[in-house]
Amino acid sequence: MNNNRFLTGEKKYIFHVHGMHCASCVMVIEEILKEIEGVKNVRANLHTRTVEIMGEWEKTSDEVAEFLTSFVKKNGYTLSLEKEKKEKKWNEFLYAFPIAITFIIGFIFLQKIGLVNLITGGEVNYGTAFLIGLVASVSSCLAVVGGLALSLSANYAKEGNGWKPQVLFHGGRLIGFFVLGGLVGILGGSFHMEQTGSTILGALVALVMLVLGINLLDVFHGIKRFQFTMPKAIGKRIMKERTVVNGITPFVIGAVTFFLPCGFTQSMQLYALSTGDFVRGACIMLVFALGTLPVLSALSFSSVNIKDKSWNGIFFKTAGIVVIALALFNIINILVVVGIINPVFNF
Repeated sequence: MNNNRFLTGEKKYIFHVHGMHCASCVMVIEEILKEIEGVKNVRANLHTRTVEIMGEWEKTSDEVAEFLTSFVKKNGYTLSLEKEKKEKKWNEFLYAFPIAITFIIGFIFLQKIGLVNLITGGEVNYGTAFLIGLVASVSSCLAVVGGLALSLSANYAKEGNGWKPQVLFHGGRLIGFFVLGGLVGILGGSFHMEQTGSTILGALVALVMLVLGINLLDVFHGIKRFQFTMPKAIGKRIMKERTVVNGITPFVIGAVTFFLPCGFTQSMQLYALSTGDFVRGACIMLVFALGTLPVLSALSFSSVNIKDKSWNGIFFKTAGIVVIALALFNIINILVVVGIINPVFNF
């Protein structure tokens, strides 16, 4: 970095970021901090969990960290001169495993009696998509989409608007996911994929889910570097529009959250691509969006944030185990479909 281009008196600060866990966090932190008066340049790094800031303040580094934390704390982040000490909290698995196993057995039982169709032939079905949506809404989706919902709420509150912008935002999200999911399905159909191509995409979906599930366990931090993400430029453009206040903005922003860097969303987009069909692609993305709706709606209307709960570690580990199980189920069924192994679960 060429420091000569900065004004006299500017200083470089490097802070450790507590609470950073995915590429969405990098985008959120950079977009919030760069809008603060005195900040000239911001660069966050997920692998080191740090943020480098060029700024002009007549304060100590500790005071600057405290000052900047006041802007990002509501999103679950803290800036510090000290590296975050990550406790793996293996004891939380004592609670997470029984809960997750009970949940998985319950879904398998419902599928056996024909009430749900969770996994068939390695495909991601509507029950799976809805469940993944629920998990996404309290993890990676929460980092960006939740922040967008809160930002929209705050900006419209200043103008005296109430619940209508939130309804438009979530309505736009559902409609956008349906339409764009269908277009992704048509795109997949234009490739005229054979069984091999569909199987490869299905395996890729399962691997993305597997990485996401391991990330949720919060004990193997090196796995984060393998997480698939969208280009940062797309997410940053959407984040900039969150402060624009007019009648149609919430609906448009809700629709284009389809393109935000959420690994769970991208895994469902890959599956929608593999369907090769507008209706199936549209429905799978709509059901996924419906899965995210309860938590994101609660957040936008009442500022609910599961990160603040004392039991959040158990919750995320439970969710991680469930997602890993779904990924393994899909991998096993793909192997059955291609004839490598015999049926295991007879779903």
